[in-house]
Amino acid sequence: MVVQLRYLIFILLFGAARTAVVPSPQQCRCHPTEPCWPSAPAWNALNSSIEGNLIAVRPFAHICHDPTYDSDSCQEARRMSNESLWLSANPGAVQIANWAAFPRRNETCYVDSIQSIPCGQGRISLYSAVVRKTEHIQAAVRFVRKHNVRLAIKNTGHCFLGRSVAPDSLQILTHNLKSIEFVDDFRPQGCPNDGKGYGSAVTIGAGVQLKDLYTALGQRNITAVIGAAHTVGAAGGYIQGGGHSPLGTWKGMAADNAVEFEIVTAKGNLVIANNFQNSDLFFALRGGGGGSWGVVTRVTIRTFPDPPCAVQILNISSANSTAFWAFVEEFHVNLPIINDGGGSGYYFLTPSNSSTNLSTLDIALFFVGHQSETIMASVLDPLIEFANATLSPSSVVLTRLQAPGFRYVIDQILPGSSDTGGAIVRIGSRLVSHSFLSNRPGATKLTNALKQISSSFPGGTITGHVVSGGQVALNSNLDVAINPAWRRTVTHLVGGVSWAPNSTVEEQREKERQVTELLVPLLAKLEPDMGAYLNEADAYEREFQTSFWGDKYPRLKMIKKKWDSEGIFITRRGVGSEEWDEEGMCRV
Repeated sequence: MVVQLRYLIFILLFGAARTAVVPSPQQCRCHPTEPCWPSAPAWNALNSSIEGNLIAVRPFAHICHDPTYDSDSCQEARRMSNESLWLSANPGAVQIANWAAFPRRNETCYVDSIQSIPCGQGRISLYSAVVRKTEHIQAAVRFVRKHNVRLAIKNTGHCFLGRSVAPDSLQILTHNLKSIEFVDDFRPQGCPNDGKGYGSAVTIGAGVQLKDLYTALGQRNITAVIGAAHTVGAAGGYIQGGGHSPLGTWKGMAADNAVEFEIVTAKGNLVIANNFQNSDLFFALRGGGGGSWGVVTRVTIRTFPDPPCAVQILNISSANSTAFWAFVEEFHVNLPIINDGGGSGYYFLTPSNSSTNLSTLDIALFFVGHQSETIMASVLDPLIEFANATLSPSSVVLTRLQAPGFRYVIDQILPGSSDTGGAIVRIGSRLVSHSFLSNRPGATKLTNALKQISSSFPGGTITGHVVSGGQVALNSNLDVAINPAWRRTVTHLVGGVSWAPNSTVEEQREKERQVTELLVPLLAKLEPDMGAYLNEADAYEREFQTSFWGDKYPRLKMIKKKWDSEGIFITRRGVGSEEWDEEGMCRV
């Protein structure tokens, strides 16, 4: 059966008692058990300053547990617990469900766990400022600075590293900032009068999600470099972390195409960052990591005429392990050639396990800017011939399509209005270079590593992202904070583990250990200087400074000291986070 393009991309997206802490006021954030915690009048004053938009937060699943169990409400919560659109709007939810828990405190609150298990607050914020305008954000930032309260910023909650949650914190929820403004020739603030404009662009509010933006772009027959998901927030950690895209080979990474940010800084000031003012902050916001520099309220990105797109879907399945892995190696040998020919896209490797005899490799490739099959045939036919020669005829299914615009491809990739969220998962990743796979020994080493990972994590899927090369590589001269390794990358590989909601703390820690001590090292030793994508990486990535930013980290650290010397904006494995504990509560 032919696997539809939208299915392939669908695979990709996948109160307990507290122990009182007695920190030094100069070294730790304030806890609710301490005298320094804001009084009720202080919280009421914040609520008034943001026009009644402050709410007390509980994990959304608390209605599925005693003593607040409610049958009808719990049933509805279970029904919505995998709907990313609903999760993104809910202050008590995140897209990766395990980040709502806090195993060290033995606090969990899953919709599917036993009703009698108490619902702990976990890492979910105690309060949320459900902001509706910039002044609300400024008031919330000034509040946490004055009262030494931990801050968490939630755009949509799409974060594999748990950066949008923090225990005992005030959350700023940017979901309602939905403005979209188009301009034919954007001129950044501070641009000289005789300066050249940037061409067509769109300015989006922090709460604008990718599918909504694609729809607005499509109505004007234009497009922008953004990702392949419904509910990821375009202005949040996605673009600030670099932002890979199926359009990357054509026009570069999302951060490469950002031309201006509006941001609330650690002092509560609203500033503009572009090439003409606050250029150091502009550098940091283009790849330096979401949540580390302030609260972005708006961002302006370039737009382009909607390009035609040729698509190939290749589905490989085989019960012959030797033949299957031979094809996996051959595919990676050919990947640099495909990428040089303009190919981008995704592939999903699922080796066989005890429950099935079949191993599968599903590949979706896009040739953006091409309308005929000629370009695809020139770079893909040798691979197809190899597949037909080594695998049985029924094991190879090929589909080729032509779309007059990328918007038609997006309609297939992202049907409906929502992704599947609510997963319990921990991932690890690595970037693999073009040069490493341009020779047979490199592809052989990678294939052997993938074999080893598949035997250690049976039944798991390894996802490859062919989202660089082309213009991503050519943009190496841009002064942005993106890891320089991206400019040499041909594929970004991600694997992971999951566990049941009722798993013990020890079982969860063992799963996490497997990612950090087995999966990531197996990939990292292939090319120690390549690193990982900071938005899709191990939450406990070792030496994350060089892994995520390479030689740009010292510059980022200096910018952090200038703009946020007090550490108001600390995120897991973010710039400056090494000076704080894992939850960003105490300096270390």
